[in-house]
Amino acid sequence: MLILVTGGAGFIGSHIVDAYINAGHEVSVIDNLSTGNKNNLNPKAKFYQADIRDDLSSLIKDINPEVINHHAAQIDVRVSVSNPAFDAGANIIGTLNVIEAGIKNRLKKFIFASTGGAIYGEQDYFPADEIHPTRPLSPYGVAKLACEKYLYYYKHNFGLDYIALRYANVYGPRQNPFGEAGVIAIFTHKLIRGEQPVINGDGLQSRDYVYVGDVVKANIKALETEFTGELNIATGTETSVNELFSNISRVSGKNITASHGPAKKGEQQRSCLSYEKAKSVFGWEPAVFVAGGIKNTVEWFLKNPK
Repeated sequence: MLILVTGGAGFIGSHIVDAYINAGHEVSVIDNLSTGNKNNLNPKAKFYQADIRDDLSSLIKDINPEVINHHAAQIDVRVSVSNPAFDAGANIIGTLNVIEAGIKNRLKKFIFASTGGAIYGEQDYFPADEIHPTRPLSPYGVAKLACEKYLYYYKHNFGLDYIALRYANVYGPRQNPFGEAGVIAIFTHKLIRGEQPVINGDGLQSRDYVYVGDVVKANIKALETEFTGELNIATGTETSVNELFSNISRVSGKNITASHGPAKKGEQQRSCLSYEKAKSVFGWEPAVFVAGGIKNTVEWFLKNPK
């Protein structure tokens, strides 16, 4: 199968490219390298440096993919809050550019990297399933939800099959430790360099952390399923920031105390997602939980210092 992965030089996208190639698929990658890294690129993938905010009609016509796996995005929630128009340009207009270019050719399926916690907002119950009310608290969450609605439109007006994978907080090897997103990568990078991490607020805020290897398996299953709609990709388990830091500190062997800074205005307090629908639809469930995933992540950062 010929697959186009947008954002395929990035943290999650590059792992998916590797898995698709290992499964025997032909893979092309579009990435503008704003946050992606050429070192992440699989040498067997065809790479095109391009920006999804631009007209991609001729490029995607040349690639002519059967499936598009869309991971190119502006991923920083705080950037979306400070500049909603910039976020919408990448996450809404960019997504529409990719879809429009694809449906003019032979595109059969669109796999969309959506978000769980940012779409549901402060939850009424835990873990949240896919029918939980969607009340995004950031422009990033609004944009991802808007793209899901657009995909529903394209399914019912153009017959485009799609699956939106609503990720919990993804972590693991290759994650960028220099942005605002990815607290596990940020803490790990600082600790192994002997630096003191900063915890925003009291550290009691909790998230559902899902390992990148498990996310990749969901993207493999998304190729094979006939299901159209939204699925949470998560662990159904909450971990606080304080617990994360303690775990990373223990695994890294660094006896450094974190400092506590002011809480971030508008930060969500709790997020936890149910994966039961993904288990029912295509047999996916997490295999790696926080303790094992942090061990893998710390080992990778030790071998790949930046």
